[in-house]
Amino acid sequence: MAIDDRQGSEMTLDEGELPIEKVALGRVQPPSGGEVSSTGGLGRQIFRTFLENRLAVIGAVVILLMLGLCFLGPVFYHTNQTSAQQALLNSTQNSPPSSTNPLGTDGAGFDILGRIMYGGRTSLEVGFAAAGIATFVGVVWGATAGYFGGWIDSLMMRIVDVLLSVPILFLIIVLAVIFQPSLGLLMLVIGFTAWLVPARLVRGETLTLRVREYVQAVRVMGGKGGRIVFRHIIPNTIGTIIVNATFQVADAILFLAALGFIGLGVPAPNTDWGSMLSNGVNYALDGYWWEIYPTAVAIVLVVVALNFVGDALRDAFEVRLQRR
Repeated sequence: MAIDDRQGSEMTLDEGELPIEKVALGRVQPPSGGEVSSTGGLGRQIFRTFLENRLAVIGAVVILLMLGLCFLGPVFYHTNQTSAQQALLNSTQNSPPSSTNPLGTDGAGFDILGRIMYGGRTSLEVGFAAAGIATFVGVVWGATAGYFGGWIDSLMMRIVDVLLSVPILFLIIVLAVIFQPSLGLLMLVIGFTAWLVPARLVRGETLTLRVREYVQAVRVMGGKGGRIVFRHIIPNTIGTIIVNATFQVADAILFLAALGFIGLGVPAPNTDWGSMLSNGVNYALDGYWWEIYPTAVAIVLVVVALNFVGDALRDAFEVRLQRR
C-alpha cells in the first residue's frame, strides 16, 4: 500500500518537479530549454559587433589605406619634397595632372601626390601622438579626481572648467605663436589642450566605479589610492578611453590643419595638409583645382573614417556592458 501511495504521488508530480534521483539515474530526461549557443570571448563579441557596422569597416579600410599611402607610398613613388628650387628645375609650376604628375604640381613645383604623402605623414603622426598625450593626461586627471572626491575633485574639475571656457583653437593658436612651431611642439601643444574632454568622461565613469564592491574590497584590504586607480579604476574604463581616443585623433588632425591653414603649421621644408590648403587657396581663383581638392578630400576621408570607427567601437563596448 505504501508503494502504491508513493507511485501515485510520483504520478501527480508536474514535469518541472521530477524526482531528483530519477534525473540523476538518467531514467527521466530533464525538460529541454532554448538552444544554447556560445557567444565567444569578450574580444570576439566586440569584434563581431564592430564588423556588423559596414561604415566602420569601410572607415577602418580607409585609415589603413591612408597609412599605407603616407608611410609606404614614398618608398615606391619617389619625388623631391625637400628642396623647392630643385623641384622647380625638375617640373613646371602649377602644371595640371598628367602621366608624370598624377595630381599635378603646386606653385613651388612640388608634385601634389608626393606632397600629400609627405604632409599626410606629418598630419597622422601629430594626430596619433597628440591623441595619445591627451588621452593619457585626461585619463589620469579624471580618474584621480573622481576617485578621491571632496575638495580634490572640486579643485581639479574647476581647473578643467576654466580651461574649457577658453576656445581650444584660440588657445592652440596663442601657444603656437608664443613658441616657435615644430613637429614635437605641435604634438605637445595639441595634446596638452585636448585632454579636457577625456578627463571629464573618465571622471564620470570613476564616480560610479569607486563604489563598486571590488573597489571597496581592495580598500578594506589596505590597497592604496594609486593602486586602486591604476589597477582597478582605469582598466574598467577602457571602453570609454578607446572610443574617445579615436575622436581625439580626428580632432588633432583638424586642429593641425587649422594651424597650417593660418601659417602656424610645421616649418618648411616640412608640410602638413593644412599648409597645403593654405598654399592652394592662393591659386584658387586661377582655376588650379588640383592644389585644393585632393588635399581636402584626404582630410575629409581620414576624419570621417575615424568618426565611423569611433561610433562602431562605442556600440561594441555598449553591447559588452549589456552582456556582462
